[in-house]
Amino acid sequence: MMKKEYYTGNRENLYRHLQEGALAVFFSGDEIRRSADECYDYFGNRNFLYLTGLQEKGLVLLAGKRENGEVWEKLYLRTPDLMAERWSGRRIKAQEAADCAGIENFGYDSEFRSDFHQLAVSGTYRAVYLDAYKNDPQDIETSVHHFQSEVSRQYPYLKQENATPILKKLRTIKQPCEIEAIRKAEVITGEGIRAMMKASRPGMYEYQYKAEFDYVLGQYGTEGSGFPPIISAGQNNFCIHYYSYTGQAKDGDMILNDVGARWHGLVTDVSRGWPCNGTFSERQKLLYECALATSDHMFEILKPGFPMKDVDLTARKYNFERLKDAGVCKNYEEIGTYMWHGGAHHIGYDCHDMIQRPEVIAPGMVFCVDIGIYHEEWGIGFRIEDNCLITEEGCENLSADIPRTIPEIEFYMKKN
Repeated sequence: MMKKEYYTGNRENLYRHLQEGALAVFFSGDEIRRSADECYDYFGNRNFLYLTGLQEKGLVLLAGKRENGEVWEKLYLRTPDLMAERWSGRRIKAQEAADCAGIENFGYDSEFRSDFHQLAVSGTYRAVYLDAYKNDPQDIETSVHHFQSEVSRQYPYLKQENATPILKKLRTIKQPCEIEAIRKAEVITGEGIRAMMKASRPGMYEYQYKAEFDYVLGQYGTEGSGFPPIISAGQNNFCIHYYSYTGQAKDGDMILNDVGARWHGLVTDVSRGWPCNGTFSERQKLLYECALATSDHMFEILKPGFPMKDVDLTARKYNFERLKDAGVCKNYEEIGTYMWHGGAHHIGYDCHDMIQRPEVIAPGMVFCVDIGIYHEEWGIGFRIEDNCLITEEGCENLSADIPRTIPEIEFYMKKN
């Protein structure tokens, strides 16, 4: 588990960016209705987790920065309710929350709005920071969006400030404990991928591959997958984000997987492709070696100061040269026929991490090097995706131990 000093430090870094005379409110989030009286599994707000380490619904963090720069904070827990807890589980207690988050001042959810009202009308505060990010305008309204509307109606004199850019900036560079959590997640991810390779055979269904992966993750605790696994076979590999798991691998098909485990909130994102029968065909070898050479090249050249926008572009150009030498591409204009996506997205608390996209890469950044080749005419689609940690002098492939070369994959599949 992350130490409470980590979360205390994250909040202190946040508070330094707040203007004086401002409040800040963060919500852990609530369950989303699925159907009738059933909800989807609760998944807490990642910024709230980053600030507190707490993953329980219905919590609120309220902080204030006075005109003299002094900061105070208070965490609102769910009110104890023995009957509700009998049905849906025990609620976190103040001492437990303090031990995790390093917060000493507590209240209950029923008190939050009254407390906020007193602060809002006190004349001490001019603004309120909210983390009201939406990826799409049509996204469902959550606790923070409802509260945002309340503030607009009831306290129009409080200027609403956006806390999301501050948190994105703070999350861009990974701290040592975050990197260690990612390393652990890499180990678990690798075990899950090896289990799929070991079980692989013609006639196996995609849901059976997923069951192998899920079983391994279940042996390491309850955090499970960092995102919905993408596991496909044959023609299904040409759907980049495929989640059906209904296809069946035919002899000679490539298996594509894009998976990652979660450990203490941090996730990995690794892709491997292999022939379901354990032996690469000549065409599969040709394309795979192009993607692997491109990936290896990127890990040789990435270092601090490299322009972030050039990561995908460089990989694309280098892979084109490999495909051209292999007789697949004639000119660069054709590369879009075979490379359908970039892959240099940062990872962390999210698979596509909420960070401030940098101009140049710097030590402590962790992002994916994702080389995909999709040759529909040959029926071959796969990607090799690894996790790159930028170091002081260069970079490290955090997922290098997961079988990725043709000899490694074929040896492992035959051996097992």
